[in-house]
Order: sequence, then structure tokens, then C-alpha cells
Amino acid sequence: MNLELLAEALNARADFFDARHEAAFRLFNGFTEGWPSLAVDLYAQTLVLHDYSEAPESNSATIAAIQELYQARLPWISAVLLKTRNAKTPEARNGVLLYGEKLSAKIREHGVWYSIALQMNRDASLYLDTRNLRSWILQNLSDQRVLNTFAYTGSLGVAAMAAGASRVVHLDLNRTFLNVAKTSYTLNGFPIHKTDFQTGDFWPLVSRMIRAGELFDCVLLDPPFFASTSKGMVDAEHNYTRLINKVRPLIADGGRLVAINNALFVSGAEFLQTLESLCSDGYLAIEELIPVAEDFTGYATTRVASNLPAPAPFNHSTKIAVLRVRRKDAKQ
Repeated sequence: MNLELLAEALNARADFFDARHEAAFRLFNGFTEGWPSLAVDLYAQTLVLHDYSEAPESNSATIAAIQELYQARLPWISAVLLKTRNAKTPEARNGVLLYGEKLSAKIREHGVWYSIALQMNRDASLYLDTRNLRSWILQNLSDQRVLNTFAYTGSLGVAAMAAGASRVVHLDLNRTFLNVAKTSYTLNGFPIHKTDFQTGDFWPLVSRMIRAGELFDCVLLDPPFFASTSKGMVDAEHNYTRLINKVRPLIADGGRLVAINNALFVSGAEFLQTLESLCSDGYLAIEELIPVAEDFTGYATTRVASNLPAPAPFNHSTKIAVLRVRRKDAKQ
């Protein structure tokens, strides 16, 4: 146990703290900062500890020391939640309250409110590694028709609404997740149209949209690492090309596809090669790569060597690319 790593990482993130304690960011990324079995997040006034250790039942003293360090440095923290990845029960994987009585229920980022449900799932309901993408959305999707596939709790679509998108449609298999997105809409005063929150399997939902001739100016493609239903399989490591080809008919001429691949063991070079292969027909073109913020990658002063696949030309295993789309059926 090396608590100095946590203290150094905390010092490096000093600029992320806001006076009202409404922000959300990663305080420590053990995968890149020297403690692979630990990650620490801050969601407003709630500290979230992620324990990835193989034998978490013998880790209680370590967790107690970590909690003590953060509460001493951040005395305004009102709750501490422990999520244990290899726990035997779903309750422990979703999170056990170590301190406090009430978890934070919302955070504010770039002036936008996002509802959070920290114990709803093994994840913390808002992905912090896509913060820069939400910033890009705010700057680029005004007056755009946006499709948010694999929406989870809808944060990317909420950012699109805040940008002034003309329409945002969310697709997800889980209605409970989409209800969190609706709460975010309410927090920001956005109107809720039930038809814009579609629950169901990705494959038939997209097929139905294609048959209906729907078109979007931007499709956000952020699939889980792996998921399988009776309708089809999602595998970010092995069949990402199929996912892109599935949504291409929904993108208007000149529109954009935002492709996100968070498969840890897919290198940046591999993902780029996949995208370049798709671009070889001339109807897709890589417009830009969006980096992950430093609180998630670690800093030059806090990063340590890793045996994980190299993310370059991306800066993290969460690889985000914006592609421009041409349609073969577009009038020249």
C-alpha cells in the first residue's frame, strides 16, 4: 500500500475542484498511476472507491486507510461509497455505503446538470472518461438531429440537448437507465418526448429506423465492451466494424459518426486501422480524435509504466474518433 501515490494524484488534480463541490472527475486511476486494483472518483460530494482486487475480502484495512486519507484531505465529503468488482453479491458490486447517509444525486459539468444513480449499477452511472466528448458535443451539435445509441443514462444525448440539438433520440436496452436520462432532462428544463427514449435491442431498433427512412446529422456509437442478446452480439474487440456499418444508413450526407471503443486490449493502432479500412471506400473520413482528460489518463508527474496495449495515436484505452460521412445516394 502506497498512500503517497494517492496524495500525489490528488495534488495534480487541484484545478478540477470547484467551490460548490458539484463537479465529477477521477481522483486516482490506478491502471495508469501505479495501483491497478484501485480507482477513485468524486461525484459532487460523494467519494467512490472502486476495488478491483482479486481477494477483496482481505482488503478492508487498506480500504479504511484510503478512506481516511481522502476524508482528511477533503473534509467536506458527505458520503463514501465502495464498489467491489470481484465481490460475491451484486449489492457489493453496485456499492456499499461506508460513510454518510445520502449519496449525491446530480453533478454539474460545463454548466449542464446530469442526474446520477451511484448504486444503480456496477458502474457509477456517468462515464467520466467521455467528459471531453461532452464538451465537443456542446460546441458542435447545435441544430443537429442526434441519435445516441447504447445511451446508458444518456449523458451524451443530454449534452446534445444542452448544445441546442433539434432532436435527440436515445436507444438503450434498459428502461431504468433511460429514466436517469429523463431526470437529467428535468434538471435542465428540457422537454421530454417519450418517442425520443426508445427501449429495446440495438439491432432491431436500428433496422426499424432504417426501414422508416430516418436520418440523423450525428450518430453517437458508444457500445459496451461485450453484450449478447437473441438479436445479435456486440463485441467492441472483434466486431466494431459491423456496428459502424449498421448505423451508417442512418447518417445524413455530410453528417458525423462519433465512434467510441473502450476495449482495454484493443490498441489505438488497431482501432485506427479498423477505422481507416472503413474509410478506404471514400465515404467515411476521420475528422478528428478526441482525447480523454488528464484526470483519467494520469499526469506526466503521476503516470507509471504499464503493460497494457499502447493507446497511441489516442491517449487512453477509451478511444474516441469523429468521422465525416458521405452517402452514396446523395445528389452530386
